[in-house]
Amino acid sequence: MKLITAIIRPKQLPKVKEALFTAGVRGITLSKVSGHGGQGGMVEQYRGTQYVVEFHEKVRISIAVSEEFVEPTIDAIVQSARTGKVGDGKIFVQPLERVIRIRTGEEDTEALTPVAS
Repeated sequence: MKLITAIIRPKQLPKVKEALFTAGVRGITLSKVSGHGGQGGMVEQYRGTQYVVEFHEKVRISIAVSEEFVEPTIDAIVQSARTGKVGDGKIFVQPLERVIRIRTGEEDTEALTPVAS
C-alpha cells in the first residue's frame, strides 16, 4: 500500500480527477495549498502597484492505493496534470503501514476498496 500525494495546478484538477476515475481510482482527498518550487517569485501588478507573488496557489491530492493501483495512479496524474511549464507540480509516493476503515473496521487493502453502498 502506498500514499500518493500530488501537488498540481488548480486549473488541471478537472482533468486529473477525470483521469483518476478512468484509472479506477475513487478515493481522493483534496486540499488547497500554496507554495513555490522552481517557479520562484513572479512580479504582478495590482492597481498600478507592483508586488512579488512568492507563493502560488496549488491543489494537494492525497490518495491511498493498493500496490496494483500505484503505477496507474501516477500515470493518470502525470498525463493529465502536465502542461510542460515550470510549476506543473510534484508527486510523492510513500509506504503505508496500516489503513483502517472506521465504519467497518476493515484493514489494509480491504479498507482501500470502493464501497458499493
